Amino acid sequence: MNKLELMTKQFLLLLLITVFLSSCGKSYKIKGSSSVPTLDGKTVYVKVIKNDKWVTIDSAEIVHGEFKLNGSVDSVEMASIFLDDESVAPIVLESGAMELSITQSDITVKGTTLNDKLYKFVAKKNYIDDRAQENQRLESQRILDGVDPDEAQEQMNEGNAKLSDELKGYVKSFIRENYDNVLGPSVFLMVCSSTFPYPLLTPDLQELVDQAPENFRNNPKIKEYVGKAKDNIQNIQEQQLLQQHEENAPQVPPRPQAQPNRY
Repeated sequence: MNKLELMTKQFLLLLLITVFLSSCGKSYKIKGSSSVPTLDGKTVYVKVIKNDKWVTIDSAEIVHGEFKLNGSVDSVEMASIFLDDESVAPIVLESGAMELSITQSDITVKGTTLNDKLYKFVAKKNYIDDRAQENQRLESQRILDGVDPDEAQEQMNEGNAKLSDELKGYVKSFIRENYDNVLGPSVFLMVCSSTFPYPLLTPDLQELVDQAPENFRNNPKIKEYVGKAKDNIQNIQEQQLLQQHEENAPQVPPRPQAQPNRY
């Protein structure tokens, strides 16, 4: 074997190793567990949105509380965990090993960087939501303890306002910290869809868009949402102006009806 043949074989071997390592680095594995006995026999699906439709990319049956999912990822993307036909939890499809846990009260995904971030966010949001529910329970308790109902409601409103500000600040901070990955746009759109029945932008949401880097603003889903929101805001403003114009227009008295000629 001459030197040229040896170098060629070494190059091909190095190329094969590189391809192998590259393909390994773009795979995901999900080890799932369920402590809910009634879920045995049901199918867990991993689905992504393509052309505005949920498309299954992986599935597995829950057997004795366990299931496994695996596949390859060309790029990091958001997906959803489905139980039969119901979407039950978000998941970031990224290379690495993940653990998906299903209990009676919660579903969590951990093991990779972005999923750990996502479910830390979900846990904090749920914690604030739980405190808001507890605040409502305390209102009833205060009334039972003899506090004036108006005073009890005022205390509840003050508590809810503080919790609302805390949640709003946390969500804005999380989106800013994740402008450059899939979590920023995904959480932004999640907040929008849970706040409005159709695309709109509050001043806070508009501020997030204005301060975002170009790659966030150029995200196709963000561009589509922002475009529709601006159209809707313009339509609402035009309708309000038209209504104001009609309300301010001088009222023309009705023309008297002709009286019958009696002669």
